[in-house]
Amino acid sequence: MAALVASRGFVLHPMDWMPSDQNSPDVYAPWVDWQASMNGERLAPQEKLTAENWDEFYPAARRLALADMRRTDPTSARMLIEAKASGEPAEVRLALVELMRFGLSAEDVPFLKSLSADRSGKVRELAGRLLARLGEHVRPSDGGPDDPVAELAAFITEGRSGFIRRRTIYTPAKLKSQAQEQRRAELFEICNLVEVAERFNTTEAEFIGGWQFGADNKADILIARMVAASGSEAALTQMADTLIAEGGKPALFVLHLMPRLDSSRKRVLIRLILKETTYLGMINLAEGIDVDWLEWDDLTNGQALAALRSAAGGKDDAARRGLDDVLETIGFLATATTAAKLIDDMVAAGVPPAAPSLGLLRLNASLAGPGTNT
Repeated sequence: MAALVASRGFVLHPMDWMPSDQNSPDVYAPWVDWQASMNGERLAPQEKLTAENWDEFYPAARRLALADMRRTDPTSARMLIEAKASGEPAEVRLALVELMRFGLSAEDVPFLKSLSADRSGKVRELAGRLLARLGEHVRPSDGGPDDPVAELAAFITEGRSGFIRRRTIYTPAKLKSQAQEQRRAELFEICNLVEVAERFNTTEAEFIGGWQFGADNKADILIARMVAASGSEAALTQMADTLIAEGGKPALFVLHLMPRLDSSRKRVLIRLILKETTYLGMINLAEGIDVDWLEWDDLTNGQALAALRSAAGGKDDAARRGLDDVLETIGFLATATTAAKLIDDMVAAGVPPAAPSLGLLRLNASLAGPGTNT
């Protein structure tokens, strides 16, 4: 809700909600730092962040400054993080290194490799994933019994397909026990895509292109998560575009790629879900979606609106609960005009005018004009 309100130029009243962490919309950064300053008189400076004034910035303002620098001057931002991160607590170091995803390039490799000696295991793991996105190996793969990449490869069957144009395919091996399923999940989490692909003497693109989606849904989810965590930008977009093109249930695996997808691909997926409606409830799992873009045509170009009307006018309690969740998500994504139209449509279909499920839609519609309140 805070993101929706901020997108229209408003902020929530501090008596209703006060942001408490650095993941709030950027407009709330001064409030986050104000709370941090309550134990002292110091306020964050307005000048550019440097090594000299680093300690004068509170965490939220510092995070915003560094994120902006990584977008415009990634080298300077990296040098600041490299110079100052080691003196920060593990949680703060992790947040600083996470900012390296902006403008990530080969120039960042030496610094990220140096983090292999960091005191925090979480920092080491994050640095390894960022290195993998650049095609760098995090750990040597000796193929021995203690090599996690080799162990994971044993859960994947390599084969050949096609009569004229032969190609290599990769299929999840049949599991024999719950323990194997749990171990496979652990290995997918700790291994990186580039290492697994090299284990099969192939590239990221060829490994993703040869993966047999649909053979094992759990394995499909695991590889999607691995690509999201450690795949290169090319591998990420290849997988997203391939799955969306296939449509149906496989397209929903793109939801696991959401944190790294660009806005256009995220919107394509949401529109696909709304158009097919078979998995309409999956829209609630979408992460990091822009607010204020879903148009009325997106709801009428397919069966989404008909499905919502059916649930609103029916007597199936489970369907009504699912409707409530979907309406809340749409209330976050929709334009003000779409929100107002959908309220009228749902009331006409049988949703009580004062239903809580319409609350976010009503808030959305009420913020129709450009706001200036702070």
